[in-house]
Amino acid sequence: MKKSLLIIGVSLALFSCNKNEGTAATGLKTAYVDTSKLSKDYEAFKDLDSQSKIKQEEMGRELDAKVNELKQDYAAAQNQAAAKGPQWAQLKAQELQKREQDINAMQQSMMKTLQDEFGVKNDSAVSTMKKYVASYGKKKGYDYIYGTGDASVSIMYAKDGYDITAEVLKELNESYKGSKPAAAATTTTTKEEAK
Repeated sequence: MKKSLLIIGVSLALFSCNKNEGTAATGLKTAYVDTSKLSKDYEAFKDLDSQSKIKQEEMGRELDAKVNELKQDYAAAQNQAAAKGPQWAQLKAQELQKREQDINAMQQSMMKTLQDEFGVKNDSAVSTMKKYVASYGKKKGYDYIYGTGDASVSIMYAKDGYDITAEVLKELNESYKGSKPAAAATTTTTKEEAK
């Protein structure tokens, strides 16, 4: 008898705990955002990528010119080495090696400049994106918005209905386009029309 009462008591306790947990869980409004899709399709990241490529090309042209000049000087030095003697060839080789080292240092400096400049801009875009998702969540009444994607997987499974990536991305891009200066918006429109 005591055993039966104990089993009934434990069963009631478990049932009431499960009922409370179920009510609390269904009272939460949750969703998730695919962060890799946001990063890929957010206009701010696309603009940064485009700006970075343009700057790399500009820097690359200067570097390529110096490399081509160095190659020509190496070829000329090889042709002149027999006529001018081994001592001249050795001095010329040292001079050319020094120029090659300078070009390598210049390349490393350019890469660091790009990383520093666009690293800060990228961090700023990520911060803006995170703040926007938080603001979006508050505005829409979400208790939690989870992130999923390549870098940070915090959701292993969710129903498609909980994916708000497209909504957030649309509003995020509209917000970004609204914050761009008029000249930049015109340039972007012209580029898109050219495609």
